[in-house]
Amino acid sequence: MTAYSSYTDTELLHFLHLEDEIAFTEIYNRYWQILFNVAANKTNNLAEAEELVQDIFLDIWKRRLSIDISSNLRAYLAVALKYRVINLLARRQRRLKYEQYTGKKMSIADSSTEQWLGFDELKERIARLVANLPDKCRLVYQLSKESGYSQREIALHLNISEKTVEAHVNRAMKVLRTGIRFLFFFL
Repeated sequence: MTAYSSYTDTELLHFLHLEDEIAFTEIYNRYWQILFNVAANKTNNLAEAEELVQDIFLDIWKRRLSIDISSNLRAYLAVALKYRVINLLARRQRRLKYEQYTGKKMSIADSSTEQWLGFDELKERIARLVANLPDKCRLVYQLSKESGYSQREIALHLNISEKTVEAHVNRAMKVLRTGIRFLFFFL
């Protein structure tokens, strides 16, 4: 039995104000297990429970000269533990929400990145197919699909018939469809 085990909490707090390490040790030994059991029950995590209790006692030791516990020590420790558990559970909840949020965002971002890369690859493939078209056919296709000219405007601009413009567009579209199907066949 230690010299301080018979002292009341009020007396131990008085000695704690005098920086008495033995008084602090007695407070620690008197309440550590009780606080730990409550914390472990509330958090369902022994490591976190131990950390919470250790933090409470560390705080008491750091504030030993200025700490003013007007109620009884047991009630003070219970309230200190209660608020630390509430804060811990709130942090857990925020972390869980953040992980769920970023998980969703990452899956969306991953998907959109893949789609973007696929789209970029498709654009490159179409550009190569268009570049390999015969000159007149490529020019008609670009005026029609890339510049948005009507068949009549293209016919007037190139001094050819609208039927010829239509034939060039159809030929270009056939080459592009075949090339794109070939690309997707091997993906």
